[in-house]
Amino acid sequence: MLLTAAQCRSARAYLGWTAGDVAKAAGVGIMTVKRLEGGQPMQDSSVSKIMQAFTAAGISFIAAGEASTDGGEGFRVTCAQPSGGPPQSS
Repeated sequence: MLLTAAQCRSARAYLGWTAGDVAKAAGVGIMTVKRLEGGQPMQDSSVSKIMQAFTAAGISFIAAGEASTDGGEGFRVTCAQPSGGPPQSS
């Protein structure tokens, strides 16, 4: 499954992350995040890194047609509350 622009924007808004926060958590450039959110073509490896960052923050993504209560694409929160920021480096 590839992450859609709407899913990225929605997950980022839910977590309260900026595009810079997503970029830092995913290890990609901020323009990569902005291109994804703008619906521009992306390398699968960059999309995968962004998805992994959201997954680490407790977000699961739902593809169009995948089993969900409404049947539409979106995301599901897999933790009780948003983390309030990207994972911190040690």
